[in-house]
Amino acid sequence: MNEVRAVVWATIQQEFSDLNDVEQVTQVCVRLTVAIILGAVLGYERELRGTAAGLRTHMLVALGSALFVLVPLQTGMEISDLSRVLQGVVAGIGFLGAGAIIKLSGDKEVKGLTTAASVWLTAAIGISAGVGREATAVLSTCLALCILLLSHHGSRKIKSTNEQVDER
Repeated sequence: MNEVRAVVWATIQQEFSDLNDVEQVTQVCVRLTVAIILGAVLGYERELRGTAAGLRTHMLVALGSALFVLVPLQTGMEISDLSRVLQGVVAGIGFLGAGAIIKLSGDKEVKGLTTAASVWLTAAIGISAGVGREATAVLSTCLALCILLLSHHGSRKIKSTNEQVDER
């Protein structure tokens, strides 16, 4: 019985040995945490706007995207061979984005395009963090946040101007 326990314990240790030193644990924690935080920043902005894809969705998209590139790199895949992984991530995100887009039946208006684009961009930011390009991920998030905040302010002004013109 002790021999069986020893084999089981050795197998469990081996299964959890993918992070075998402090440097690897730190690297994985930093990359995934950065992805989650940056996804949260964009998700929070979308949450404030009352969109269907908000905080949790953006955090999960960023984390998942980071994980999809981080694990192959951990297993020794060359960065140049990640193209198939990236194609799969982008295709999957396309389905999520499509779910965020709504065409109103009576109107010519389509809603959710900005949210779909932010989910798509969040995946790219997660990928950036996952491959170790955290500074690029942070810069991209700052630019995206500026676009979302400035465009919201600008679109409110345009709608207000259009309503004034329609009233005349």
